[in-house]
Amino acid sequence: MAYSGDMSNIEANAETPSRARLLTARIIGSLMAGVAISLGGTVFLRIKDAFPGGTVVGSFLFAVGLFAVCTRSYPLFTGKLCYVLHKKPSYAAGLLLVWLGNLLGCMFMGCIENASAICGEAGINATALAMAQAKMDSAPLSLFVLGIICNIFMFIAVNGYRDNPHQLGKYLAIIFGVMGFICAGSEHSIADMYYFCVSGAIYSNPLPVFKALLFISLGNFVGGNLLPLLEITTRKLNKGQE
Repeated sequence: MAYSGDMSNIEANAETPSRARLLTARIIGSLMAGVAISLGGTVFLRIKDAFPGGTVVGSFLFAVGLFAVCTRSYPLFTGKLCYVLHKKPSYAAGLLLVWLGNLLGCMFMGCIENASAICGEAGINATALAMAQAKMDSAPLSLFVLGIICNIFMFIAVNGYRDNPHQLGKYLAIIFGVMGFICAGSEHSIADMYYFCVSGAIYSNPLPVFKALLFISLGNFVGGNLLPLLEITTRKLNKGQE
């Protein structure tokens, strides 16, 4: 006997992605964000010491990574955490998944690049190793503070891209935000993941690497929510005066 009931609910359920599919999509997207940031890091490592002012030029070109993340809506840990105060508590818990997906993307890029001619005794892996060692030797408090500074720049970048009403302003926010955190010498957890991966430090010295990433990530979390917290507080105070 043919079924004559309402099929609308069945069709709606069929079109709604399952939790597993959404989770898989988030992991893949986070991996792509890690790849995008790694591409920016690759360019930076190639030219940072190539000529005087290479760090400044490299910081400008590094912005290609965040450009891809913002325009393609890839989940990036340092960008997503800037909106914790505006989301439900479950949003913060999901950031760990994004962090791990970003790490997988960085590991992927580090592996394939080490099979290419850009790595070697004087390749980008050697440049990254010197940077990685400096981070592992840094005091945890220093890494934490530099992580805070970095994500203040990141908030300016991602929030500027999202909310600036002018098209040029959106892309200048990305460029200046990235150039700012690099030239300031601050610590971006996902960029650092890439340096640890392409240098091989994450495999040879995993404990100090993950210790450094922990303090940098915590600093990024605080820095990413510092300006939003102050802005929310300011709006409440102004509203009270009105």
